[in-house]
Amino acid sequence: MFLQSLSLQYFKNYEKAEVSFCDHFNCLVGMNGSGKTNVLDAIHYLSTTKSAFHSLDSQSINHEGQYFVVNGEFKLGEKFNKVHCSLKKNSRKTFKVDGAEYEKLSEHVGKFPLVLIAPNDDELIRESNEIRRRFFDSIISQYDAEYLHALIKYNHYLKQRNALLKSMNESGKVDKVMIETYDKPLIALGTDIAKKRKAFIKEFLPHLQSNYDRISEKKERVNIDYNTKVLEKDFAQQYAKGLQKDVIMQRTNLGIHRDEYLFEIDNYLIKKFGSQGQQKSLLISLKLAQFEFVKSHLGVTPILLLDDIFDKLDDGRISQLMEIIGSDSFGQVFVTDAREERTRSLLQGKFEPMKIFRVEKNVIEELD
Repeated sequence: MFLQSLSLQYFKNYEKAEVSFCDHFNCLVGMNGSGKTNVLDAIHYLSTTKSAFHSLDSQSINHEGQYFVVNGEFKLGEKFNKVHCSLKKNSRKTFKVDGAEYEKLSEHVGKFPLVLIAPNDDELIRESNEIRRRFFDSIISQYDAEYLHALIKYNHYLKQRNALLKSMNESGKVDKVMIETYDKPLIALGTDIAKKRKAFIKEFLPHLQSNYDRISEKKERVNIDYNTKVLEKDFAQQYAKGLQKDVIMQRTNLGIHRDEYLFEIDNYLIKKFGSQGQQKSLLISLKLAQFEFVKSHLGVTPILLLDDIFDKLDDGRISQLMEIIGSDSFGQVFVTDAREERTRSLLQGKFEPMKIFRVEKNVIEELD
């Protein structure tokens, strides 16, 4: 699978832009702030229906426009698909494939998969478990539609239960009958989700470890420890006993929305004890494992987006990464870099076919 062409209207810094890509390496070079990452984000929209960098779609509308449009044409085997995403201010986002609009955006997830490696990926290690849950949920959801639907339902019931808890706190009255109408589906859905998360980690971990071994030359061993209370035998009793605390705090304190994914290196938390080099190696290994995992489950080679990673890695890790993604296992790759000469020295003559585009003054220009 690869993206043949992309067109933008009033998307972020672009009033209008059209570009055609090759099926292997596509390099976007230009000064910081020129709009290279915005091109990757447009591709991310076409794959996932949303931005990789912010939660509000309205932030993607150009300051001079009242709407944005992103169009792309994918080739998957011998089949061509035209994907359309657009948003008008104060309106609902529109998403179409070959002219047919989805009833639910979740129906699109997994059809045109991609993997993004970006500077803010270190949040996976530094920040809360919420970010790690979101990362792993996005991987599972690409190949397991039932998981995604269960997760959407769970979050819907959780939002309603939390609203009820807030109402009970304010009124001083606890309605146990009403709260049970949310407890039963939350426990049932949560149990199914936790089981799939546990099975996923068991299958995903060898991919992570093999990639880390290659990048770090087997200097240490990494692990993911998945912790959930949901699969404990007495979870339903714990849930019921926690109602008073939930009312006081006005939120649900037990459930899969509190699950933990702990990254370890030689049995120590890498967040606390890992060096910068070890953490960077783990992040790259996570994304490469994501790539392999999605490819094996969907039978489609994802697009790989590498955003400004050369400034974040030392020469050794860049060399290892380029060697890995230059293999036949990878298909179409997009790379952004502020230094054109570095991109040419690292990639030109080594990866063919390859196109280089200069991004400058809101214009994307293909170079010789």
